[in-house]
Amino acid sequence: MTVAALSCAATLAAGAGTAHAGQYVPFEPEPREQSKPKPEQPQIPQPQNGAIEGVSLATLNTIAACESGGDPTAVNAAGYYGKYQFDLQTWAAVGGSGNPAKAPEAEQDYRAALLYAQSGSSPWPVCGA
Repeated sequence: MTVAALSCAATLAAGAGTAHAGQYVPFEPEPREQSKPKPEQPQIPQPQNGAIEGVSLATLNTIAACESGGDPTAVNAAGYYGKYQFDLQTWAAVGGSGNPAKAPEAEQDYRAALLYAQSGSSPWPVCGA
């Protein structure tokens, strides 16, 4: 084997390139997959004059205290999640995505206010009365 052939064989063994018909082709690693940007958090309006979407913070706090003890991470084995014990279908209907118990508390407040503005206290038959 010639010196050039030995050099090419050593280069190939080290994984630094490939040989094609007596030519050296440099090794080019596969491009790395770019990390996907995190989805943006929705813009949640801040309470205005003690209310969100026209629903008083006192009303929301009363419902939350009754539903979950005010715990935004609360999970009920029956399939209700978060501070206001949303089911996933209702959460999605007011624009939420994912698990309500993993959403920021301000988003839970906002989505509960939207639901209350649309349906009154009926989504919370015990705690909204």
